[in-house]
Amino acid sequence: MARQEGYSGLQIGLHWTVAVLIAAAFLTHEDMGRALRNRLESGEDTTPLHVWLGIGALVFIAIRIVVRAFHGAPPPPAGQPRWADRAALWGHRALYLLMIAAPLLGIGAWYGGLRTSGEVHEVVGEALVILAAAHAVVALLHAVVKRDGVLTRMFRPQV
Repeated sequence: MARQEGYSGLQIGLHWTVAVLIAAAFLTHEDMGRALRNRLESGEDTTPLHVWLGIGALVFIAIRIVVRAFHGAPPPPAGQPRWADRAALWGHRALYLLMIAAPLLGIGAWYGGLRTSGEVHEVVGEALVILAAAHAVVALLHAVVKRDGVLTRMFRPQV
């Protein structure tokens, strides 16, 4: 994977698009259990907004992974302890895993009629939101406390 000093405009746009889609999916998940039961029992063919948001997130996440493979990612900030670099690496890996698993499990539940997939989807989705919130808090700490430019990289494209 290539190394660069910052993210491209495309990478930044994909990051925020995925973040908005995940937040919107989380905010629209409330009645999905009932909607899935209705679908399984009556064969109802209406697809709720939550499903479309999850599918959209999965598509943009896939694009994001491909773009990252070609463009790479910036190195960790200089002078950071090794444990912090490793925590960032594994935190990002966990985010990607959850961002892929949550929509796939949801698709399994909605289109495959797999109830267990829906139950696991709910737990994975909640874990994703918690980890994404922690990710945002750490980014804010980098901006406010450390002032090392980490958060700026996700707003200002590398030229």
